[in-house]
Amino acid sequence: MQKFDQLTGVAAPMNMINIDTDMVIPKQFLKTIARTGLGKNLFHEMRYDDDGNEVADFVLNKPAYRKAKIIVADENFGCGSSREHAPWALLDFGIRCVIAPSFADIFYNNCFKNGILPIKLPKEDWAKIMDDAERGANATLTIDLEKQTITGPDGGEVKFEIDPFKKKCLLEGLDDIGLTLKNDDKIGKFEKDQGMTRPWLNGVTTG
Repeated sequence: MQKFDQLTGVAAPMNMINIDTDMVIPKQFLKTIARTGLGKNLFHEMRYDDDGNEVADFVLNKPAYRKAKIIVADENFGCGSSREHAPWALLDFGIRCVIAPSFADIFYNNCFKNGILPIKLPKEDWAKIMDDAERGANATLTIDLEKQTITGPDGGEVKFEIDPFKKKCLLEGLDDIGLTLKNDDKIGKFEKDQGMTRPWLNGVTTG
């Protein structure tokens, strides 16, 4: 998993509540188990019309936000089904951070497992960041995970809270598999010891 330490990029404003995972990546694109290639279908039903043409006034189709790395949204982002394809699609598009007042729990945790930083902010701080995001070409934010700060284009700074363990995993680029592999030596020793003390577990019989 890609590490997350600092990120500077354009923030796209999506001032909507209850953006669910079917809006993030509609169900017809869930047939794949690959984590790549989903970015083109991110927010498909809002980005494209029935003929497959871009909807000009959708935020990610606007010139200023086409290469956005951050999304600033309203309450309850990522609600709906628990599909992990939602963070996959965000990441494949290039989104590394989502900022909102609140998130659905499963989506929130899935973000950390895929190298995306979800930031919860109190409404007052969130409103400042949303205002920054609405500046178009000047909507550049800098996020420092180690310091837990968001710096706006005018130099203003907002602090955010994050679980220390989740922070450590993002900083080190550790998903569940990576965390397990950190104990590879201990796992190997345990398996070797089990093989010696309980050989029947490995199909070895003693007479």
